[in-house]
Amino acid sequence: MAYIKEIRKLVGHRPLILTSASGALLNEHGEVLLQERADTGDWSFPGGYMEFGATFAETVVREFKEDAGIVVRPQKMLGMFDHDTYTYPNGDTVQPVNAFYLVTQVDSRQYPTKPSETVTTRYFNLRKPAPRFFNHQHVEMWTVLQEYLANH
Repeated sequence: MAYIKEIRKLVGHRPLILTSASGALLNEHGEVLLQERADTGDWSFPGGYMEFGATFAETVVREFKEDAGIVVRPQKMLGMFDHDTYTYPNGDTVQPVNAFYLVTQVDSRQYPTKPSETVTTRYFNLRKPAPRFFNHQHVEMWTVLQEYLANH
């Protein structure tokens, strides 16, 4: 996040194109783990913005641990999402370019999450209505995940 803070010092709230990665972790019941966000109270797939020099895969691993307290490994990229914009409560406007992965947990330890980013995490049944998502990209990711699981 230091990288983005440095850019924001230079450009203020002007619109930025930012790259991010997020992941879908399924439990043994086929439910997906979501994060309740501290900034908006909405739900999202754990993930976040890339730091300079990082890859999408490295970003989803780092961000998943920060947001959900779980170490994961990307298993399969489910899609790239790039056509939405979002304005945060503080006025920062972004066009996030997000790589969405199906991920697997690599160890059973639970790490602390960042309270400034995550209120809680919870598994959701993909056959029931989706919760209120942070932005439209997460609605699309929910749908892509449902379609992927229906076909595999």
